[in-house]
Amino acid sequence: MLIYKIFRGPEWQALQAEGQSAGAPVDLADGFIHLSTAAQAPETAARHFAGAEGLVLAALDADQLGDALTWEPSRGGALFPHLYRQMRREDVLWHVALPLGPDGHVFPQAMA
Repeated sequence: MLIYKIFRGPEWQALQAEGQSAGAPVDLADGFIHLSTAAQAPETAARHFAGAEGLVLAALDADQLGDALTWEPSRGGALFPHLYRQMRREDVLWHVALPLGPDGHVFPQAMA
């Protein structure tokens, strides 16, 4: 199963340069990296990245993250994937720009 991380440009660049990342400030504060399923990602973008440009959407294979990945309730009881270790560059299967359209961020058709 693919799961996703939305990065701001500087956060993505830091992952590329350093080879690993503890995530965004909210991830650091919470002690884990917030991830989303394909169904959850648009709401995550709307709620936490509204109007933001220069975002990158990264896809990860949930099975390859092992025991460091847990599914925990959030937003009305929905289970969200949380990564309890640094995200590594090699965890990312693919990435694309997440452009801002007139009605919010435009996600790849492959996620639909």
